[in-house]
Amino acid sequence: MATVLIVDDSATMMEGHKRLLEKQGHTVHWAEDGLQGVEKATELLPDIILMDVVMPNMNGFQATRKITKSESTKHIPVVIVTSKDQETDIMWGKRQGASDYLIKPADDDHLKATIDRLLATA
Repeated sequence: MATVLIVDDSATMMEGHKRLLEKQGHTVHWAEDGLQGVEKATELLPDIILMDVVMPNMNGFQATRKITKSESTKHIPVVIVTSKDQETDIMWGKRQGASDYLIKPADDDHLKATIDRLLATA
């Protein structure tokens, strides 16, 4: 299946997503902040990235922008998965290059469907 990079500073959230994704047959890697997420995205070139927003060192909006603007990683779909649920946050996330934007806690079926849709079109 696919290689998924989860960028989230919450171990609880990461474990929940990891369990769901591994059950689907995906290989999962984890970064605990935006800076580490950009580094791992460049190193691993995953098939898709799940990106939190509120994190230390570099927030998810900044990391998404770096990933989607870099020549080596711009082909990777980034799904922002965050508790920031304001319309302006959603619009800003998409302006940074996010392929989709999900509000935490993301429903497992919706998360799976979003990942499947983006992997099918990548």
